[in-house]
Amino acid sequence: MEDPHSVSSPRRILSLSKKRRATAFSLDADDRASGFGVSGEHGPKPSEVYGFVGSITTVVATVIFLVWAYVPEAWLHYIGIFYYPSRYWALAVPAYFMVTVVLALGFYLGLNFMSTPSPTSLNTMFDEFSREPSSFLPSMDGDEQPIEPISDIGLDRINDVMFNNVNS
Repeated sequence: MEDPHSVSSPRRILSLSKKRRATAFSLDADDRASGFGVSGEHGPKPSEVYGFVGSITTVVATVIFLVWAYVPEAWLHYIGIFYYPSRYWALAVPAYFMVTVVLALGFYLGLNFMSTPSPTSLNTMFDEFSREPSSFLPSMDGDEQPIEPISDIGLDRINDVMFNNVNS
């Protein structure tokens, strides 16, 4: 018999009994076999470890950079740090990085504009994969007819459908 103070779902049962702490346990063996959300006996996944180490490294590097950039030299000498890069690089590296990003974006946009054909070019409508509609006349009797071969719709037909059949 189920506890009257429990919430049941197809995958989990959550006990809300006041007698004991809320506990959750899985009913599916698939959840345990897939390893989703469960470390298992082999420990954490490598991606979890790499993410954790990467986040900690980023925070430590940011703190070191901010200390180096903003703490006066006398304080650094007082705690025993005598060798460090010039303060010029505290401004130069982020500025160079931002200029590089802006130039890369500008180069990318310019390259796309250069490789795109002009709007008056026929290459915007036809390429080596274009197919003209064929005169496909099936010789089958009855209502069942095969599907026509794939082809491009002509510009004249598109203009006719969009602009000439307007009821005003």
